[in-house]
Amino acid sequence: MMEADVLIIGSGAAGLTAALQLATTKKIMVLAKGSLSDGATAWAQGGIAAVLEPGDKFENHIEDTMVAGAGLNNRATVEFVIENAPEAIERLAKLGVPFNLEGNDWHLTREGGHSHRRIVHVDDATGWAVQQALEAAAKANPNIILVPDMVAIDLIMGRHQERFSTSGRIHGVYALNRQTGKVETFTARATILATGGAGRTYLYSTAPRGATGDGIAMAWRARCRISNMEFMQFHPTCLYNLEVKNFLITEAVRGEGGILTNPKTGHRYMPDYDPRAELAPRDIVARANDAEIKRDGLDYVHLDISHKPAEFVKEHFPNIYEKLIGLGIDITKEPIPVVPAQHYTCGGVLVDLDGRTDAPGLYAAGEVTQSGLHGANRLASNSLLECFVFGDACAAHIEANWDRLPPPPAIRPWDESRVTDSDEEVVIAQCWREIRQFMWNFVGIVRTTKRLERAQHRIDLLRREVEDYYSHFRVTPDLIELRNLVEVADLIIRSALSRHESRGLHFTLDYPETNEEAVDTVLVP
Repeated sequence: MMEADVLIIGSGAAGLTAALQLATTKKIMVLAKGSLSDGATAWAQGGIAAVLEPGDKFENHIEDTMVAGAGLNNRATVEFVIENAPEAIERLAKLGVPFNLEGNDWHLTREGGHSHRRIVHVDDATGWAVQQALEAAAKANPNIILVPDMVAIDLIMGRHQERFSTSGRIHGVYALNRQTGKVETFTARATILATGGAGRTYLYSTAPRGATGDGIAMAWRARCRISNMEFMQFHPTCLYNLEVKNFLITEAVRGEGGILTNPKTGHRYMPDYDPRAELAPRDIVARANDAEIKRDGLDYVHLDISHKPAEFVKEHFPNIYEKLIGLGIDITKEPIPVVPAQHYTCGGVLVDLDGRTDAPGLYAAGEVTQSGLHGANRLASNSLLECFVFGDACAAHIEANWDRLPPPPAIRPWDESRVTDSDEEVVIAQCWREIRQFMWNFVGIVRTTKRLERAQHRIDLLRREVEDYYSHFRVTPDLIELRNLVEVADLIIRSALSRHESRGLHFTLDYPETNEEAVDTVLVP
């Protein structure tokens, strides 16, 4: 058993931000599912949104966020995050993140849904630069222990104590050590979930391999409310290439003048769908791309920035240019084949402005949460920002309430006495493929009640199979992830079935209108 003052599950922007804030006075342990850099933070190309341009105001950024979120945002959360954005960026710059500058000023780009240039960035690989800076600072801090290759299984509650308790308080987590194959026990006074989203529930996703909704599923099993899971953001422009999976073409390509055309007709179609054309919010662009592909039986649409000077393109998008030139596509001379793909989980574990969940002792920050920031659709480059502000908020609340957090009690070790090694790994692979396929076909960009009911029927059958398998065999990383995928797929489908309107990212042909009143979907265990 390993004990820390605070346990953080997840080593991306939210988790490491909280760790660095708390490590001045506390002993922190950070668990990573794979390597420290495997999470979504390192994949973020675009940047971080903040009011930094002369003439821009907090009110403008707040309004843009509310408009993108289709009125479902919590205004207090939106104000809280946006007003803390400039300070968060200053802190990152002090940590050594080499943001692009113009002279002594920030170099700001503009993305869809933003009324001003407000995206600070490091070329087109901002997330990677942020991840490297946070990791370096965490590794240099003697109060932070970083533990890679730990697959979290379940949160530790009262029922896991040596003296059984009905308390819903969280005391840590059981996690599978990938290296040894053994389940280890990690305990702490406070636990922070920073496990990211659930993108791998879908066949096509820009999310990293480990985005299987683990934190959302664990929190649900620990009796926390889950909210707005029907709002799954699809990025409009993922590279279409049979060899390279999940390579995202950043929003900023459209922000800097890239246009979308139909490869069959050459027609620039976005003005037909929205007056903002390519700068419309992502849900509108993704639906337009999906509609063009389905109507004309296409494999992809074209994103074209080749009308801009070659040096401009290479300077603004060096990583995309290098990646695609290696695949035989010169973006300074020809268009990029793109398709929509699942990109961001707007719903998740319900938290307050301190990052607290329903379970005492359990906090959450980042994509695993539904904080009220994104509403029915995330505004571009607000996601990394949420990680920094809420990572901070969790740390501040833990610090301020330290004396009220009891030390963890004696916890029973993980019990493997009634299970054996699996002799049928094919079951896991088959179930995984099945979930991702029917979620893409039935719970994708455009939905109907009939498709959702078909998905619900299939997930009910799969749940029984997976529960039976889980109860008989030793856990493996794939089995843990499959169990969580079943859970989050069920939460997404149930949430989508309960929303009888089209709003933001949830578009259903059976209820195409938007209701007058914006109401969150809240699932209660």
